[in-house]
Amino acid sequence: MPTFLHSARMLLVLGLFASATAGHAQQAGGERPAMPVTVVTVEASDVLLTSTLPGRVAASRVAEVRPQVSGIVLERLFEEGKPVEIDDPLYRIDAASYEAAKAAAEANLAQAQAQFRAAQREEARQLELSQRAVTSQQALDQAISARDVAEAAVKVAEARVLSANIDLERTTIRAPIAGIVGLSQATQGALVTAGQAAALTVIRKLDPVYVDVTQSAAEILEWRRSGQEVPEAEGARVTLRLADDATYEHQGVLSAAEPYVNEQTGVIVLRLEFPNPEQFLLPGMYVQVEVPQAVVKNAILTPQEAVTRDRRGRPIAMVVNAQNQVETRELTVERDHGNQWVVTDGLASGDRVIVEGLQKVAPGMTVVPEERQATATAATGN
Repeated sequence: MPTFLHSARMLLVLGLFASATAGHAQQAGGERPAMPVTVVTVEASDVLLTSTLPGRVAASRVAEVRPQVSGIVLERLFEEGKPVEIDDPLYRIDAASYEAAKAAAEANLAQAQAQFRAAQREEARQLELSQRAVTSQQALDQAISARDVAEAAVKVAEARVLSANIDLERTTIRAPIAGIVGLSQATQGALVTAGQAAALTVIRKLDPVYVDVTQSAAEILEWRRSGQEVPEAEGARVTLRLADDATYEHQGVLSAAEPYVNEQTGVIVLRLEFPNPEQFLLPGMYVQVEVPQAVVKNAILTPQEAVTRDRRGRPIAMVVNAQNQVETRELTVERDHGNQWVVTDGLASGDRVIVEGLQKVAPGMTVVPEERQATATAATGN
């Protein structure tokens, strides 16, 4: 019995000691320590909005080489896949029949010229006789008409000689433009015909190149309305991304827009021009183009990790005020801009938005803010 009473007294003493210790700890820690958070100070600026559009590369000039006379191909005079200049010879066609046609045309011309000279002499004789009243007026008129017919015959013969010369010159097929010549579709000994459907080869000019993209008519209207707000140096330049997501080193310009809206798709074709000195871009290549759309005045670029949604789905951000207390701001988000949001309402220059520690804070809490750039710098220094 005494042992039981002694144990009861010991339990009572321990309970009182534990209660006193807990009360002392609660008095010492009555206020929670301020929560450290990472913030980013945002600033207002004019933001140029762009739109990513898919497109295909096209040569700035394309010429399909076809024969203008018929004959047998005797020789190919170019190296496939190499540059050619205007009027460089590409093919040589057998010219024997065209040389013969030229000789015949020149002979006809000589005959017509001889007849014309004879008609001139006869006209002069009849005119002299008419002045002496030895011949009739009818004979003089016939001589004048014969001279006119002979003169016309000379012109016809000259035209035939010119046509024969043109056909003879066309037996050497020349490059109509400067560029890179493609593969030959005709071999030595092949028969070609004037105006045939199949091209002998294709020449493409690859510097500069065009990129044709499509954009909705509504976006085009918005872009044109806001065109005065786009800085000329930035608004005129466009950036190209390749199929492997690499950025093309040269920038291009918007050169033209098709003045037509497709009835089925509601899009307009835009033509962009890019320099291609290294001939890195080839026709048919798939690319993506960053096309300027408009400038948002006094917008706030906010890190995407700083923006969340409330229960109603509205975008909000946690902001640290001057007293280092957390405030909730409802935002108006225009669109994304890389890894940031373009905010047009809800934030102001100098606001400190929380980017790390959002799960541990609530409105009204006192926090210890630390700039993210300062944190990164300290980590680099370590």
